[in-house]
Amino acid sequence: MTRVVHPIERESYRILRERVDLSHLPPLSRAVTERVVHASADLGYVTELVCDEAALEGGLAALRAGAPIVADVWMVAAGITGAGRDIVCPVAEPAAAELARDTGLTRSAAAVRIALDRVGPGAVWVVGCAPTALAELLTLDAAPALVVGLPVGFVGAAESKAALRAGGLPAVSNVGEKGGSAVAAAALNALLYQEEAT
Repeated sequence: MTRVVHPIERESYRILRERVDLSHLPPLSRAVTERVVHASADLGYVTELVCDEAALEGGLAALRAGAPIVADVWMVAAGITGAGRDIVCPVAEPAAAELARDTGLTRSAAAVRIALDRVGPGAVWVVGCAPTALAELLTLDAAPALVVGLPVGFVGAAESKAALRAGGLPAVSNVGEKGGSAVAAAALNALLYQEEAT
């Protein structure tokens, strides 16, 4: 199925490219940066987003091979429009609440453990809401194909993203407290739309 680009989206990209030149970025880094800026109308992401082209290439290859996609919350999952497949997101399941209660983890962190049991290594993880979900993922032997780590908040968001970058996992993140479901989904959609284009 070919994605149809709405005229509003086309105009938004024209305006974006009029305001900032990202032609110096490698192709996937540019696609991710543009889609995140498009989703947020925040040009600050141009300098704050941390993309690694090799990691993005690996993530795209994994998506093309059918790697599972895990989202930390349903707001992220709902924003992933290019998937054409189920997205694993157990945060609302009773098992996540029970594990959180039994372990003292947040529900989002508990859901990461449950999701890992389901998907195993090689998944693409998209964290846009809960810093605790990203922090928990970093404690596990998840062997992800890619982590889109863009949680938002004043408590733990910047720190969890710094830990992600320091940990050496293939990732996209940003510097600072901002992030969120829309930008995390946008970053993944940029790759999924590349997948559709080929």
